[in-house]
Amino acid sequence: MKRVKKTIASALSLVLIFSLLGCEKKKAAETTSTPTPTTEAQNPGTVTEDPQPTKPVILTDDDAIYDAALAEYEEYLEKAHGEVKNVSLRYTLEAIAEAKLMESAVYIPGSSDGGTYAISRVAPYTASPCLWGNDTYRFHNVVVVKGTPIKPDDRDALKAKWVELKGTGTYETYVKQYLTEKGYSIKDTYTIGYSSDPATWDIFDTYLAADARAIINTFDNLIEYDGENVMQPAIAESWTVSDDGLTYTFKIRQGVKWVDSQGRYIADVKAEDFVTGMQHCLDCEATSYLVEGVIKGASEYLEGSIVDFAQVGVKATDDYTLVYTLEQATPYFMTMMAYNPFAPLNKNYFISQGGALGRDAWAEAYDAGVNFGIDKDHIAYCGPYLVTNATDESKIVFSANPTYWNKDNINIKTITWLYNDGKDTTKGYNDMKAEVIDGAGLNTETLALAKADGWFDLYHFTSGTDATAFGSFLNLYRQAYALFNDETAAVSGLTDEQKDLANLCMQNVHFRRAFAFAYDRIAYNAQVVGEEVAPLSVINSYTPGNFVQLTEDVTIDINGKSTTFKAGTYYGAIMQAQIDADGVPIKVWDPTLEAGAGSSAGYDGWYNPANAVAELKKAAEELGITIDKDHPVHIELSYPSSNNTYANRANALKKSVEASTDGAIIVDLLDCVTLKNWYYDGYYTQSGSQCNYNVYDCSGWGPDYGDPQTYLNTFQREIGDMIHVLGIY
Repeated sequence: MKRVKKTIASALSLVLIFSLLGCEKKKAAETTSTPTPTTEAQNPGTVTEDPQPTKPVILTDDDAIYDAALAEYEEYLEKAHGEVKNVSLRYTLEAIAEAKLMESAVYIPGSSDGGTYAISRVAPYTASPCLWGNDTYRFHNVVVVKGTPIKPDDRDALKAKWVELKGTGTYETYVKQYLTEKGYSIKDTYTIGYSSDPATWDIFDTYLAADARAIINTFDNLIEYDGENVMQPAIAESWTVSDDGLTYTFKIRQGVKWVDSQGRYIADVKAEDFVTGMQHCLDCEATSYLVEGVIKGASEYLEGSIVDFAQVGVKATDDYTLVYTLEQATPYFMTMMAYNPFAPLNKNYFISQGGALGRDAWAEAYDAGVNFGIDKDHIAYCGPYLVTNATDESKIVFSANPTYWNKDNINIKTITWLYNDGKDTTKGYNDMKAEVIDGAGLNTETLALAKADGWFDLYHFTSGTDATAFGSFLNLYRQAYALFNDETAAVSGLTDEQKDLANLCMQNVHFRRAFAFAYDRIAYNAQVVGEEVAPLSVINSYTPGNFVQLTEDVTIDINGKSTTFKAGTYYGAIMQAQIDADGVPIKVWDPTLEAGAGSSAGYDGWYNPANAVAELKKAAEELGITIDKDHPVHIELSYPSSNNTYANRANALKKSVEASTDGAIIVDLLDCVTLKNWYYDGYYTQSGSQCNYNVYDCSGWGPDYGDPQTYLNTFQREIGDMIHVLGIY
């Protein structure tokens, strides 16, 4: 399968976010389909009688399965892709596409990062709070204190000042002054926990956040979002955009140096390095989705109709001038600059490490064994840090790069990642108290500890939520019943009859909705963060409802009714309008939250046992079978028993679904034992046929750029990265 994007592992993120709380992000990391007559009603948004019912069968063709579940989503997404001149109309079409995605219930929104009790020594908003791209993982400018964590009153005062100073470029200086005056000592080291080693150090050949979080600190992009969420020059000193929006010209900063992991000089960074980087990106295909149809000639290069990369719209017109030519005006193009395809790559170094340019040449080199990117000693550096230690499942150390062009303006000289396998769910908190790491989120166990030892009252705060979307993914055609990399691990306990019944039911929209309505996501979330804050990070859509809003009035047909959305309307409000018109009882937008601004998070707009029962009845009627406690449908949810928090969460889901359906749906827990096996059950799979579960909740998505398309493209037919997690392609 062609892999096109990054994903975020749930367990990995929950460990990391508890240590990265200086990045507190403010809120702005599955319609009715047109199904085949054998699996779903003609209009899943309403109840219709089939005058000539056909006995349902299990679909086995990927395209047929996709059509049955996601045809209307695809229709509106394609319409949105074609709309580039009227951005507000584009957002409206994207919102309708997402409404159809939510109604399909192939993906059930779960939670975002943040919204938890936490304790941290990191000052708020000193890392980028940008909702998209990789800049939120850059830590060179975080402000970290020694000794006691930052008190909540001081944290609140800094947040208020951030709002006042945002855009002035003075907030970071203010933070240092404020904390010093309050008696804190500022240090130049930052230590966090992590739970997954990078699988590669080649930023172009990965879509995984676990990789990007590490590699991003080794190089600079053309631009970077700062702690005030303002786009700043980085390797590009300046840029211009043509009047027609098709040509972007960047002037490259002179004197930026490439060095190896030992700090030895390789070459100066030049415009040609971004051309090389883009070609390698397209050769790898890992994140090529981002520029297909955007950079002129990129799609043709990927298809093979263009072989000479000089015909692709990225060129170095001289050593320090870089020009991108687009297929069409793309309003969000600059927001894409902070992601993988727009990184630089030194051609000579790349070739010296066995790399090759050209799709066939790269494939041959890769098969032969390329050294480039295999570890921290086989990449070139032009960013703020050199990786001086990378020991698997132990630690990763980033040390300040003495040749970095902006070395005098970084706050942190050493970043240390310490491995946490998650088996001891109190380790993060205890390490934070002992100053081994600089921040920790509080889970159900450590919340009790913090209250008992007094640290909760002294230091706790509620972390802000971000734009990450974790959730549950339903396997529409399960074919694997053990780990693809170890057939002796996570072996299914289902009988052949139960396997077939689960596949039949998962291909029915009403059964999927029944499952979605049956589990209490607040109770589920409480197993991780505790009951007190459990609702705060619950999300109800894939794209945050306030991710974008219209800049002008849009009038569009909603189920035959001309509907006008005024300028200023949030994306979530449009989603809700379509869902309401389709008669599906999902609440993805609450206009009363956030002081009347509205929100798609902070409540459970899906859980409703009565709706679950009603949908289950429709599913049984359409499928022509009996579904009740005497004739239950068994589905398997994988989980790692070595982690008490995730084991408790899996059991909460099981309890809720079985209670809501009176035992008509039985959730059998498939024990992966370790976190690593849990990742291999779905997160690390390469195709849908390898996905070993009926329901999976160890994956999520974080946006790459500032358009809802960054989420929606992940469910595209065949190429969307989340598609394989649904058991197809």
